Amino acid sequence: METPPPTVWPTLRSSDPKSLMRFLVDAFGFTETFVVEEGGHVAHAELRWPLGGGVMLGSTSSDPDDSWPIAPGSAGCYVVCDDVDNLHRRAVDAGAVTLHPPHDTEYGSREVSLTDPDGNRWSFGTYRGAP
Repeated sequence: METPPPTVWPTLRSSDPKSLMRFLVDAFGFTETFVVEEGGHVAHAELRWPLGGGVMLGSTSSDPDDSWPIAPGSAGCYVVCDDVDNLHRRAVDAGAVTLHPPHDTEYGSREVSLTDPDGNRWSFGTYRGAP
């Protein structure tokens, strides 16, 4: 039986979503796959992760009736990554801030924690979840 595709997609809002998308591609290795733009406003964008899943993001809104009022920089995401050390070097070269450098955990994962320009927290690690 084939494993179903991941169905959990963290969602981010940004006051400068185009810059955030470029950062996530350049620093972490996401791939931009879909963008809906309306007059300079990113209504919806999708970035895929090479090992499956991805993130969705869009522009912040000043509409008081916004149905998805997520503040920029308020997200925290864990992403499975095969090569934590190379991802860390790439991310720092692209301007990511390191919160916790690459390290081995007591549960057998190699992990690193970083922030993006909006302040979202990203942890990358080899831990793939409990069987």
